[in-house]
Amino acid sequence: MKLLALLAPTLAVASAIPASGPAPSKTINERATEICGQWDSIQTGSYTLYQGLWGIDSATSGSQCSTYESLTGDTIAWSTKWTWQGGEYNVKSYANIVVTQDTGHQVSAIQSIPSKWTWVYTAGTGVVANVAYDIFSSTTAGGNSDGSSDYEIMIWLAAIGGAGPISSTSSAIASVTVAGHEWNLWYGLNGSMKVYSFVAASEVNSFDGDLLEFYTYLVSSQGFSDAQYITSIGAGTEPFVGTDAVMATSGYSVALNV
Repeated sequence: MKLLALLAPTLAVASAIPASGPAPSKTINERATEICGQWDSIQTGSYTLYQGLWGIDSATSGSQCSTYESLTGDTIAWSTKWTWQGGEYNVKSYANIVVTQDTGHQVSAIQSIPSKWTWVYTAGTGVVANVAYDIFSSTTAGGNSDGSSDYEIMIWLAAIGGAGPISSTSSAIASVTVAGHEWNLWYGLNGSMKVYSFVAASEVNSFDGDLLEFYTYLVSSQGFSDAQYITSIGAGTEPFVGTDAVMATSGYSVALNV
């Protein structure tokens, strides 16, 4: 949901800009439903699927549609298909699943955030994209009054084709093992918002872990305050460029336990 950076040997990783848009224009609850509008969404069970085509003005051509496939218990299946050309260093969208249960709890009060996510990128040529969790927090349960957040924590399960995170230093600040996987940790600013990005050292196509462990690390090692309130948990993909790419999630679930 922001401008990221494309890693290249001679290019510093770019800063991000905040993204915003109008309220979703469509909220429906059906089986195997496709949405293609810029701000369309589908609500089902405790989840909402957002198109989130916030960066399409940077593209010279392209389109994207997302499909809600099914919901079994607390596990949702969905996919997004896209083609974007132009603006190679700009993210075009963040099609993502957001849990709609109340997430306004302080990190210190949370017992666990279990999540499972199995996904695959199929087809596509010249694909530059990530697959990532995107979690926001603020000093108040309802978020800041101006709509901004204090922190954004991203967990990149994949950096495809040279995609890279926001960085103030153009290099990772640490290498850590969290939730059973190795990650390179990056730090940067998105305006005044502090952004930590955990980028998997190798692609994680099937994640099964506790997202709270990432916060436990940040509190103990990076000076993160556990008084922060988690206000939103998303999971999806941010494309830069590519043709006929499909990111399919066969199963995704997340819960916040206090």
